[in-house]
Amino acid sequence: MSDAAISGRREQGWLAGLGNWIPARFRRDIPVVPVVRLSGTIGAVTPLRPGLTLAGVAKLLDRAFSTRNAKAVALAINSPGGSPVQSRLIYLRIRALAAEKKLPVYAFVEDVAASGGYMIACAADEIYCDPSSILGSIGVVGGGFGFQELIRKIGVERRLYTAGERKAQLDPFLPEDPQEVARLKVLQQEIHALFIALVKESRGTRLKGEESKLFTGEYWAGATSVSLGLADSIGDLRAVLRGKFGDKVRTPLISPPTGLLANLSRKSSGAGASLDGVAALPESMITALETRAIWAKYGF
Repeated sequence: MSDAAISGRREQGWLAGLGNWIPARFRRDIPVVPVVRLSGTIGAVTPLRPGLTLAGVAKLLDRAFSTRNAKAVALAINSPGGSPVQSRLIYLRIRALAAEKKLPVYAFVEDVAASGGYMIACAADEIYCDPSSILGSIGVVGGGFGFQELIRKIGVERRLYTAGERKAQLDPFLPEDPQEVARLKVLQQEIHALFIALVKESRGTRLKGEESKLFTGEYWAGATSVSLGLADSIGDLRAVLRGKFGDKVRTPLISPPTGLLANLSRKSSGAGASLDGVAALPESMITALETRAIWAKYGF
C-alpha cells in the first residue's frame, strides 16, 4: 500500500474519531425532527388563560422548520378546538412552511384533536394517534346564555342603543328571535362547508367513511378514527420517528423562551397584564368555564 493511501486512511480514522466528540446537535449525520407542541383551546385569549393563536405559535413554527439538519417537523397536538379562523390560519402557516422548506409534517394526537384541533392536525402529511385519543368533531358550534328573565326578576332595566337593525341580534339580555337564529345557522353552515373542504383536500382518498357520518360533528376514538381515514395509524411520537429516521433521531422540543428576557418581552407587549385589574376577573372566570366545558365535552 502506498504512503498516500496509508495517510488517507489515517486521516479518515482521525476524522471519524473526532466526530464522536462533536455534540449531537452539530452533527450532520444525525437526523433531527423538531417537535412543536400545540395544546389548549384555540383563540381563547384572556390575561389568565391564553389560547392557541397564529401570533402565539408563528415564531415556534418558523424555528422548527428552520432547524438545522431537520428531516421533518412533528406536531404534538392536544386541543378540543375553538376559533375556526385561528385554526385555519395555523393550518395554512404549517402548510406554507412545509412547502417552502420541503419538509414532511407528522401530527401526533395526544388526548384530543377535535374540531379546530383536528383542522390543525390535517396540516400534517400523516396523522398518528393513541387508541384512546379522540378525533373528529368536524362541525361548527355556537352558543350563549339568555338572561332576560334574570334581569327582570332583579329589577334591572336593559338599555341598548344601536344604528343598524341587526346590530343587537342574539343579545343575551333580549328574548331569542327565531329569524336571528336562522341567520346564525346559515353562517355556521358556510363555515362548516369550508371545514369539510379542508378535510377532503388534506385527507383525500384516505377518507373511508360516508360523508353523512364523517361531517356531522361526531367524534371517535383512535382505532375507529384510523378505520374512517381521519388518522393514518396508531403510534406514538418516539416510536414512529425512530421507525422512520433511525434510533439516533433527535426530537428537540421547540418551546417559547423562558426566563428574564421572556418576562420582559411579555411585559413590553402587554401580555399577562390585567385589564383594569379586578374588572378583568369576571371575563376570565367566564372564559375559564367555557374552556372547561369544551374539554368536558370529550370527557377530559
